[in-house]
Amino acid sequence: MTNTEVERVREVVQRYIDATYKADIPALKSCFHKDARMTGYLGDMLLVGTPDPFFEDMGSAPSMESKGDPYKAEIRALSVTGRIADAVVYETGFRGDGVLEDHFHLICDNGVWSIISKNFTTI
Repeated sequence: MTNTEVERVREVVQRYIDATYKADIPALKSCFHKDARMTGYLGDMLLVGTPDPFFEDMGSAPSMESKGDPYKAEIRALSVTGRIADAVVYETGFRGDGVLEDHFHLICDNGVWSIISKNFTTI
């Protein structure tokens, strides 16, 4: 693991955070690998599939930025081993008062880091 690779992974995760806040769907999509999976819990509802429903949902309402939502996201953990990485992000103020924890797996494919899976839960 080099500092350069850690920073490259951190950039992808930060881009995800910024794009989520701004509902910037092209930027959000650019964070994910073309074959990415997304699983997790919204309350008691289990979601398993691709990130496409997340993109659609984020694009269907005004951005948290434009609404002045108190969104904050903190990268609580990040590690890189060779061409794989993982990160944990804790989000508060999601669409007002939502609290989530996201666990990301990232992969370096042809020199490009991207999210290959996102596992999340509301808290």
